[in-house]
Amino acid sequence: MKSVVGVVGAGTMGAGIAQVAAVAGHPVLIADAVPGAAARAVGAIRDKVEAQVARGRLSADPGALRLTAVESVAGLAGCAVVIEAVVEDLAVKRSLFAELEAAVAAGALLASNTSSLSPTALGAGLAHPERLVGLHFFNPVPAMRLVEVIPGLATAPAVADAAADLATAWGKTVVRSTATPGFIVNRIARPYYAEAWRLHEEHACVPQNIDAVLTGAGGFRMGPFALMDLIGHDVNEAVTRSVWAAFGYDPRFAPALAQRALVEAGWLGRKSGRGIYPGDGAPAPVPAPAAAAPEAVVEHLAGSGGASPLRAFLDRAGVAAVCGDRDDSEAGLADGLVELPSGALLVQTEGVTATSLSAAFERPVIVIDRVLDPAAATAVAIAASDGCPPGALAEAVGLLQAARLEVYVIEDTPALIVARTVAMLANLAADALACRVASEPDIDTAMRLGVNYPLGPLAWARQWGIGTVLRLLDSLENWYRDGHYRASPLLRRAALAQRGPSGGESLLPRQGTATPER
Repeated sequence: MKSVVGVVGAGTMGAGIAQVAAVAGHPVLIADAVPGAAARAVGAIRDKVEAQVARGRLSADPGALRLTAVESVAGLAGCAVVIEAVVEDLAVKRSLFAELEAAVAAGALLASNTSSLSPTALGAGLAHPERLVGLHFFNPVPAMRLVEVIPGLATAPAVADAAADLATAWGKTVVRSTATPGFIVNRIARPYYAEAWRLHEEHACVPQNIDAVLTGAGGFRMGPFALMDLIGHDVNEAVTRSVWAAFGYDPRFAPALAQRALVEAGWLGRKSGRGIYPGDGAPAPVPAPAAAAPEAVVEHLAGSGGASPLRAFLDRAGVAAVCGDRDDSEAGLADGLVELPSGALLVQTEGVTATSLSAAFERPVIVIDRVLDPAAATAVAIAASDGCPPGALAEAVGLLQAARLEVYVIEDTPALIVARTVAMLANLAADALACRVASEPDIDTAMRLGVNYPLGPLAWARQWGIGTVLRLLDSLENWYRDGHYRASPLLRRAALAQRGPSGGESLLPRQGTATPER
């Protein structure tokens, strides 16, 4: 017979954890401070499992699930494992664990489904903190494959291993994180929201267009504003603010004033009927109007030769490309550029604004954002230099529309939308790796499975090239000069060591990798 699992908290997360444990064959006891909540959760879980079986998504017998509601923590005395999923409040959780420690057997494992609180702090008041571990599930628990296992300073290695084995037995993919603010996912994911807010606050682009570019060009499953409306702005901003404070108010994690205003107004998202978008959903994105594509362009290549990164779009558009003879590598355009019939230049972003490039080249410039996959992208953002003639901009729009792309013209801002977002995700991932928060494979796995990113941020950095990511970050930091975009020293070291996009070698240097005992 499988061990008895206790769950404290009958809300969405607690009920989801209880469901996963019960479907895996464990007897499950559910407790909640609200009278009747545990019993309602038991009924709701049975209904959900029955619905899943009816749709052919589960083979479990709903009637065989061993789910029991108990009236108090004392009713969990016989559990071998107890997982709490109560309100994200340190004092509340510490008080609960003190009760649990007195109620359960000495060998019982205690786990917290905290998303941001340190297991070290949670266990600090216990007589036996070595048996407490963080076990962070993701919502909805039955569907999301990822679980973060987070040992505190006092957690016994065998306890962390047991928690990881349990989650694995339940069909979850386990990653391990140190007990640092935000763990893996909530630490590294902050730029996905922060860069969208910065673009919005600077009036570079409207929210629905930012969402359209990050999904259509970046391959993300949901745009940041739609996602925040779904999560709830109060929840999302609270996590951001918590991570920001935990990192000593590091500007890389600073919350957005615009989101604070939404929270203060009570515009929390779908649950309140209004968020960044009105209650009836996001307005349709507004791409550029239709324009004619040029018949031919001139493709100027960098010193290394080959094809420019825009060749895929030229091929998709069926636009002829004549090879030019200028070498623009000295201008910082390592990947080459395209000259439009008007004489304007179309350049893939390396982080420098179109206006800055225009001043250097003494001609109009249109900068194009980076995309996940040039062959599959359905949207792209572009920005024109100040004073760029409308006809030149129309040529760029028409070319990209002929490539079957929705084109979004935004204000001239460094690194546009996808490039700045991915560069910052890779930057925080590199910092987490340098601090040994998690291994490189676990970081990328966590971001793919925990927040459904199309690529892990470190794999994405390898694909673009570490040097490219570093140029994007340095250009952004040079423009804003506020510390927000300062590059991880590990990225700088990796670029110098030429550990670029090829190979599976860790970004961590070969020497000096010893981790001190904790």
